Amino acid sequence: MERTPPDRHRVLGSYADGVRAIRAMAARVDDWSVPTPCADWQAIDLAGHLRCVAENYLEYLQDAPDSRLAKLFAREVASAVLIRQQARQNATELAVLHPEPGPERIVAFTVSAGAYADLMPDMWDRTHLIYRGTKYTVGDHAGAACVEWHLHAWDLARAAGGDYRPRDPELLVSAWHWGVPHLPLGAGDPWETVLRSSGRSPGWPA
Repeated sequence: MERTPPDRHRVLGSYADGVRAIRAMAARVDDWSVPTPCADWQAIDLAGHLRCVAENYLEYLQDAPDSRLAKLFAREVASAVLIRQQARQNATELAVLHPEPGPERIVAFTVSAGAYADLMPDMWDRTHLIYRGTKYTVGDHAGAACVEWHLHAWDLARAAGGDYRPRDPELLVSAWHWGVPHLPLGAGDPWETVLRSSGRSPGWPA
């Protein structure tokens, strides 16, 4: 089936919305030791993960199409293997991350995420990686970044006792197909579909 290219304007808007949402939801966190919807992670761990992921995404973009991520996907391993490898990477990065307050980690996230946003428009059509014979561009991966930022904004909101819903959840459904090709996506309400497909319960912590 032919893949419809991502709408650049909507993706860039959703990306910026996601970064702003993370900053806004993080500002509501009073206790960085509270649990989050991410299993075994407190809010401080989630902030560290955000810092690491934003730095990684910037690295992948700058190194495309020969990044560490591209080499991993080029192996065409099963999706379960990709998930395990990425989980191990997340755990390793958090273990060696320098201790710092949650707000400082969010500031570092914002810097790297902003640098990514500055670079991606001019690199939009560059090959980012190839997975099972299909080329995914920088624009495609920007969709994955949108999904990641909005999901973690929701995580922070729930950890702080609130809620969050993105302004354009339909874009995130499309972005999932462009940027997260190794994971299936369910059906239903767009935002709840993204939450459930990422392994989250929309009713957390109930």
